[in-house]
Amino acid sequence: MTDRPLTLMAVHAHPDDEATGTGGVLARYAAEGIRTVLVTCTDGACGDGPGGAKPGDPGHDPAAVALMRRQELQASCDILKISDLETLNYADSGMMGWPSNNTPGSFWQTPVEEGAARLADLMRHYRPDVVVTYDENGFYGHPDHIQAHRITMAALKMTDLTPKVYWTTMPRSAMQRFGEIMREFHPDMPEPDPAEAAAMAEIGLPDDEITTWVDGTAFADQKFDALAAHASQGENIFFLKMGKERFGELMGMETFVRVQDATGAAVPEQDLFSGLR
Repeated sequence: MTDRPLTLMAVHAHPDDEATGTGGVLARYAAEGIRTVLVTCTDGACGDGPGGAKPGDPGHDPAAVALMRRQELQASCDILKISDLETLNYADSGMMGWPSNNTPGSFWQTPVEEGAARLADLMRHYRPDVVVTYDENGFYGHPDHIQAHRITMAALKMTDLTPKVYWTTMPRSAMQRFGEIMREFHPDMPEPDPAEAAAMAEIGLPDDEITTWVDGTAFADQKFDALAAHASQGENIFFLKMGKERFGELMGMETFVRVQDATGAAVPEQDLFSGLR
């Protein structure tokens, strides 16, 4: 045993991802005295500009958007009590199929080995006991999420570390509930076409395939406030329309698939640090 604090490292693609997918665990473990390290891979420059301006629209200045999102990211980290923020500052690649996917210097165009080497240096510095990132499809197919997954798994192979490793996910039961709430808030929302509906049905996992259920209900208000700190993207953040009570009901539990473990902790588990304390 050493005096080094237990450490959680979350590797995310954009500013605001830390709050949506892992705000509960980041807040909960910070409150328990665990060191929380957030690595944000891109600058978020493909997010909304003033008045909801989209990339390529008049009024969308990528540099200004990136600066605003960096400030919002710091505010979110302050709310979640994140110990250490590291930004790789790759150019946001935008959604799959956008022209920005092909921009030189975008995260999507960055060789995996390059990004992984930078992340491996951070891993050697912080020596995380738990690492969290996305699955191979980036949860829903976003290129920067996929790339964050790739560099994280490659970085782990470059080090001598053996942390518990988790991929974020959602149970299909919660995805169904989420769809019902979206229709409740948008009753005029058209039904998705069959191909889109089939793709949506593949997001997340059957409940019995989820290894780890972490109850962050007590920290749901912090998670909501952290998400609200990303005010420039408010038009895109549906969860903020729910209000805190409904948000806590739907988003209080955070779920993961454990893909690497040297502790032998039994699954299903309710704690990312099972077997480590």
